[in-house]
Amino acid sequence: MGRRLIVVMPAYNAEATLERTWRDLPSGGVDEVILVDDASRDGTVALARRLGLTVIEHSRNRGYGGNQKTCYRAALDRGADIVAMIHPDYQYDARLLPGLVAFVELGICDVVLGSRIRSRREALDGGMPGWKYVANRGLTFVENVVLGQNLGDFHSGFRVFTRRILETIPFEANSDDFVFDSQVLVQAAYFGFRIGDAPVPARYFPEASSIGFRQSVRYGLGTLGILGRYVAQRMGLGRSPLFQSRAAGSAPA
Repeated sequence: MGRRLIVVMPAYNAEATLERTWRDLPSGGVDEVILVDDASRDGTVALARRLGLTVIEHSRNRGYGGNQKTCYRAALDRGADIVAMIHPDYQYDARLLPGLVAFVELGICDVVLGSRIRSRREALDGGMPGWKYVANRGLTFVENVVLGQNLGDFHSGFRVFTRRILETIPFEANSDDFVFDSQVLVQAAYFGFRIGDAPVPARYFPEASSIGFRQSVRYGLGTLGILGRYVAQRMGLGRSPLFQSRAAGSAPA
C-alpha cells in the first residue's frame, strides 16, 4: 500500500483565493484535502464543500495555531503518512508540492519548508514588505545559530511533515497564536528531526493573508521566547511541557 498524503488548509475568510490554491494542487497526487475553517465571515465553507474538500468548522475563532491543531489532529485521525500544510490564500505556489514531498518520501528530510527567500531581489519583487524581509532575515539567522540549522526561511506557511513528527512533538501544548509555527520547528529540532527547505516563490497581494506590524512584533518576541526555553531545556535549567514527547517514554534523538 502506498503512502497517504493529506493536505491541510487552515482557513479564515479565504473565499477569494481558495479555489485558485486548490486548482494548483497536483491532480492525482493528493489523497485528501482537509480545510479547517476558523469561523470565517465569508463563503469559505460553502466554496470548500462545492470543491469536494473535507470541511471542519470551528464554531468560534480559535486563532491560527488553534486552527492548525485541528488540522493535524484530523490528518492523523484520517491515516495520513505525510501531511502538507498550505495556506489557502494563494500566497504559495502549490504546484511545487510534489517537489517538497519528494524530500520526505526519499527519507532525506522529516519536515520540508517552502522557502520564500531564494534571493533578496526575488522576495522583494514578489511583494514582501522590506521591514518583513529584514525581520525574517534576523529571526532566521538567530534560529539557525541556536538550533544548529542552515535554513533559508523559518517562517514559511508551506510545510510538509512526516506522520512521525506530528505523533512525537506536543503540538497540542503550543500557542493558539501565530508563534505556533515557530514552536513546531523548535520542537522538531529538539527531537532530532531533519529539517530542510526548497525555494517556493511567494505572492503578496491584497487578498493574501499577512500579519501586520504589531502582530509581527509579538510573533518575533514569541519566537525568541521559545528559543530561550529550548536553550534552558538543553542545558538542564528547566523542563517545559513544550518539549515532552506525545509518545510516552520517548526521548530526543
